[in-house]
Amino acid sequence: MKLPRAVSDLVTSFEKLPGVGPKSAQRLVFYLLHNPDHELETFAANLLKLKKNTILCEICHNVSESNPCPVCADHSRDDTLLCVVEQPLDVLAIERSGAFNGRYHVLHGVIAPLSNIGPDQLYLHDISKRLEFVEEVVLATNPTMEGEATALYITEYLQQQGKLGAEGTSISRIGHGLPIGADIEYADGMTLTRALEGRRKL
Repeated sequence: MKLPRAVSDLVTSFEKLPGVGPKSAQRLVFYLLHNPDHELETFAANLLKLKKNTILCEICHNVSESNPCPVCADHSRDDTLLCVVEQPLDVLAIERSGAFNGRYHVLHGVIAPLSNIGPDQLYLHDISKRLEFVEEVVLATNPTMEGEATALYITEYLQQQGKLGAEGTSISRIGHGLPIGADIEYADGMTLTRALEGRRKL
C-alpha cells in the first residue's frame, strides 16, 4: 500500500531535517494530518515567515529581525570581549547563562572537510576586522573534533594577520565545563557559567 502523494512528499521533506528519521517523519506528518485546518494554515504561514521576516546581522551574523541585531545595538555591552560561536542557538544559550556581557561573532558552522565545509564557507575571516577595541577573543566553539579544529584555525589565522599580542588582543578557549561531544545549545546555565569563567589562554 502506497501513501498518498501529499503525505509521502511531506514525509520526504521532514526526513531532510536534522535528527528526523523516516519513522519520526511519518509520525509528524500524520500528527499534522489530524490537526484542524486553521492550525495547519498557521503552521504553513510561520514556515513562510521564517525566511521572509529574518535577516543576518551585518556585524555579528546572528539571526535577527533588525540590522544591527539587539546585541550589536546595545551600547551597554563590553566592546573589549568578543565571543566566537558556531550557531545562533549558541548565542541564546550563553545569554541565558548571564555570564557574558561582551559581543558575539557567529560562524554558522565549523570547518568540516568530510562535509566539504572549509573556512570560506563560514563567517570566519571577517573576525579580524572586528578587533579594533577587543582585548580578548573567546573561542566558544563546541568541544568536538570539528569545533577544536575551527578554534585552532581561527587562532592561527589571527596570528598570521598580526591581530594577536602586539595590539593587546589575547585569545582564549571556553573552559571545560562542557562535556566532550556536547553542544552548547543544550547546556544549562550553570555549566555555561563555569565554562566561561574557566576559559584558558591559547
